[in-house]
Amino acid sequence: MVTKGKASFQYGRFEIRAKLSDGKGLWPAIWMMPVKESYGDWPASGEIDIMEQVGYQPDSIHISTHTRERNWMKGNQGTAVVQLKTATSEFHIYRLDWTPEGLKCFIDNKQVFDYPNTHQGEGYYPFDQPFYMILNVAVGGFWGGKYGVDDNIFPATMQVDYVRVFKLIKK
Repeated sequence: MVTKGKASFQYGRFEIRAKLSDGKGLWPAIWMMPVKESYGDWPASGEIDIMEQVGYQPDSIHISTHTRERNWMKGNQGTAVVQLKTATSEFHIYRLDWTPEGLKCFIDNKQVFDYPNTHQGEGYYPFDQPFYMILNVAVGGFWGGKYGVDDNIFPATMQVDYVRVFKLIKK
């Protein structure tokens, strides 16, 4: 599911209840990308990974942000890894609370990630513009396919019970 050209968001609460796919070579993700590359090509305009998992580590949930100054190529991205033994056997709620002051992520209403706006400029916090949402299961790739793809896992799905988006109410 990709909302690009259909719906974009700037700030709010995003809740996705999902049961992740299981199998070597899969790379399920719930993430957000900027509608426009206002600050330049990736990663300068930002990326928000609400949830990523790779099939060869099914119990590890990754939450990350990527910016010009903090990204995986530099090895200093904002990130958290949470162990969740039932990620592929049970539904869980993956949540992002996004405000001008920062990003906070939760799994089953427990905060697991905090990326504050340090007010050092868009190189560190380009999250002041509209983003669109992506829910996908990639097959292979440099991370998901690092140890190959098991052809016996197909068909594979990430089951999504719901996606809820709540607008930020300014007080």
